[in-house]
Amino acid sequence: MSQRFLNRKTLALGSIGAAALAAALAAPSVLAQQKVLNIYSARHYQTDQALYDAFAKANNVKINRVDTDDAGVLQRLKAEGSASPADVILLVDASRLAKADADGLFAPIKSPVLEKAIPAQYRDNTHANGSTWFGFSTRARVIVYNKANVKAADVDSYEKLAAANNKGKVCTRSGSHPYNLSLFSTMVEHIGADKTQAVLQGMVGNMARAPKGGDTDQIKAVASGECGVALTNSYYLARLMRSSNPADRAVVEKVGVVFPNQSSWGTHMNIAGGAVAKHSRNKDLAQKFLEYLASPQAQRYFADGNNEWPVANGAVIDNSALKAMTGGKAFKSETIPVAVVGKNQVKVQQMLDRVGYK
Repeated sequence: MSQRFLNRKTLALGSIGAAALAAALAAPSVLAQQKVLNIYSARHYQTDQALYDAFAKANNVKINRVDTDDAGVLQRLKAEGSASPADVILLVDASRLAKADADGLFAPIKSPVLEKAIPAQYRDNTHANGSTWFGFSTRARVIVYNKANVKAADVDSYEKLAAANNKGKVCTRSGSHPYNLSLFSTMVEHIGADKTQAVLQGMVGNMARAPKGGDTDQIKAVASGECGVALTNSYYLARLMRSSNPADRAVVEKVGVVFPNQSSWGTHMNIAGGAVAKHSRNKDLAQKFLEYLASPQAQRYFADGNNEWPVANGAVIDNSALKAMTGGKAFKSETIPVAVVGKNQVKVQQMLDRVGYK
C-alpha cells in the first residue's frame, strides 16, 4: 500500500473524527435550545397523547406532564406555591376551574386568538387584565333511560327526574360530585334556588338506590333494570357506543338517551379547560399551547379521541357516536356563562345536605 494512499486515508479519518467531535460538542447546545413546558393535567385520557405530541414536534418542545385528578392538581399547586414549576393547568370541570381561579392559581392572559376562537360563555371574563381560563371541549349532561320500562317523554327535562311517575327509578353518582354540582349550580340560575331545591328533594325521593359509582356505572345500572333513568356525561355513553366489547354493545342496545330541556333552557354543557399557571416561568409558551388547543387540529383530537364536543368557533366533528347520539341533528344547549357555576357551589352543597342527597 503506498504512503500516498495511507496519508489520504489518515486525512479522511481525521476529518471524520473532527466532524464527529464537532457534532458531539454541538449536541448539548441543541438540547439546551429545546424549550420545556410543564403541564399539570387532570385529563387522564390516553388519546390525549397525540395532542401533546403534535404540539411538541411542531414547536421543538419537551413536555413534562404531571397526571392526577383535579383535586390532586390543585393540592399540588397550593403546596408548591411560588416554587411551582407548572406552566399549564388542565382541568375537567367548570366548578373546579372556578375554584382554582378563586384560589388565585391562574395567571390572566390577553390572547386575541383565544378571544376569537372560544365563545364568551366558555371562558372567564371577570378579570380586567385578561382571562384566566378557557374551555376547550364540552360534555353534555344527558339523561339515559331503560327503553323497556321508561318513556323518553317522561324524562325529557332535568326537572322531571323529580316527578312522581319516576319514583324508584332514578340513579346518579354522588350529588356532591363536580359533574352534578355544576348541573345543579346552573339550574339555580335558570329556575331559582327554591325550585332547584325542590327538584333535588324530589330526586332523592325517587332514587332507586343510594348514589354511588361513576357515570358508566349509572348507564349499566339502567341497562340491567336496577335503575330506570340516570344522569351521565355524554362522552361516557359515546365510549360504550364505540366499544367493540359485546357486553358494552348489549348495554347500548337497552338504553335510550335524551338531551334534556330542549323546550326550555337547553341541555347543560360542562367543560374541560385550561389556564396558565400563576407562577409559570414560561407564560408565552404556555399561552401558545392554550392557543394550540383552540386550533382545528386539536379540536378534532378532543372530538375523535375522547368523544367530546369541541368549543372553538367553526370546529367540525366527525365522530360517529356523537352523531348517532343526536341523530345527526343540532341540539339546544344552555347559553349561560359557565363562570357562574363557581358562585353557586356553596349554596347548592347546602341544599344537597338539607335534602339528604349524598
